Amino acid sequence: MPDIIAPVIPETITVHLGAPDSAAQNVVVPFVDYIKNVASSEIYPTWPENALRANIYAIISYALNRIYTEWYRSRGYDFDITNTTRYDQAFVPDRDIFENINDIVDEIFDEYVVREGSIQPLFTQFCNGTTSTCAGLSQWGTVPLAEQGLSPLEILKSFYGDDILILTDTPVTSVGESYPGEPLRPGDDSNSVKVIQTELNRIAQNYPAIPKIRLENGFYGVDTEDAVRAFQRIFSLPVTGEVDKATWYKINFIFTSVTQLAELTSEGLTISDLGLNLPKALVMGDSGGNVRALQYLLSVIGAYYDAVPPISVTGTYDEATANAVSAFQQLYGLPQTGETDSRTWEDIYRAYKGIADSVPVSSFREEIALYPGVMQREGMQNEYVRILQQYLTEIHREYPQIPQVSDTGYFGPVTKSAVTAFQRTFGLNPTGSVGAETWSRIGDVYSRVKYGYVKPAGQFPGYTIR
Repeated sequence: MPDIIAPVIPETITVHLGAPDSAAQNVVVPFVDYIKNVASSEIYPTWPENALRANIYAIISYALNRIYTEWYRSRGYDFDITNTTRYDQAFVPDRDIFENINDIVDEIFDEYVVREGSIQPLFTQFCNGTTSTCAGLSQWGTVPLAEQGLSPLEILKSFYGDDILILTDTPVTSVGESYPGEPLRPGDDSNSVKVIQTELNRIAQNYPAIPKIRLENGFYGVDTEDAVRAFQRIFSLPVTGEVDKATWYKINFIFTSVTQLAELTSEGLTISDLGLNLPKALVMGDSGGNVRALQYLLSVIGAYYDAVPPISVTGTYDEATANAVSAFQQLYGLPQTGETDSRTWEDIYRAYKGIADSVPVSSFREEIALYPGVMQREGMQNEYVRILQQYLTEIHREYPQIPQVSDTGYFGPVTKSAVTAFQRTFGLNPTGSVGAETWSRIGDVYSRVKYGYVKPAGQFPGYTIR
């Protein structure tokens, strides 16, 4: 993202021929050839032309979003996108390209989908619509719409909403790593500084502990240094006030997250938001916080999917947990081992996050709110923090050692102190942040304090307390 104001069409794209963490080869191919390859691999040339064009727009926008947000590079990878549909789009080296797809891509490769009022490439999630479904575009679903006479844009609007546009004539240029090559320091004056200022001010909307920078003018003054220091403190980076490579990409990562330029996907990196230090695998006989978090996620999934049996949150990986994992693996087409390896973790988290995102926070009144899927910690401000504060205040009635907090929705030092006290009281790791395990335990204790009994394990979704 060399310039946050003006995305470009890259001359080339680096594709990893495997899962993100695999030791697979990287290949650098012209961007236009990449789009032709993916389109020839993902869709059928016999489809109506408007269906082909709608799908190609989605393919282009998806790839540009990965590049623009530096989705993989901000996480330390040396590529822009993978070639597996489990994570990204299908790319088959040296495959034949269909003639009509070749011609369409040559015409529209410099056009992409955006939301109204934005020029940032939309994260155009899609699936085939037959063996898999998703919240985005259905590839097969574009066919009847095209047969009905809908234009490519009208087809796209039916999946992504009416507030989208197609930007055209985007300039084509080389795109390298966005980090400027050396740390940004007080006194610097450059476009790179302006990028950081713009991103930090946006991040500050979600993390009010970061002071706003008054002028996004590219000059690294006192305001910028203060904002950088606050950001580094919140995200456990060395507090230097300078933007080194680690700080640059952490700012980029958080900016991408809060602006929802790219959705949380199943590449496994979002598991860190659970507040877990995951082992290579969880197996029968394991115990502890990781197991409790796994059981919590499975209990929620089981409430929405009959194929996954209900389980209790015990903290011990017992036979019931293994059976639930095996049932989930069968449901998602994974090897039915009953063990929770990294791939199973990723799909469990994705399934849970889909459920959590589908339940509006405003719906939780007498029900215990679902863990939002993202760790709640100091500096954040949202409705889930407000719910957390309400729970902690109620718990304070029976446990006065846990400080009472105001339900401001802002996760400040007082809230962190209350969370830390709760964690110490109930034998959890006193981090002061609320991951899945802490959220689950707070819900249990809140239910007992407020209603006089312990809420049955695994009843977070759809369970009304009476």
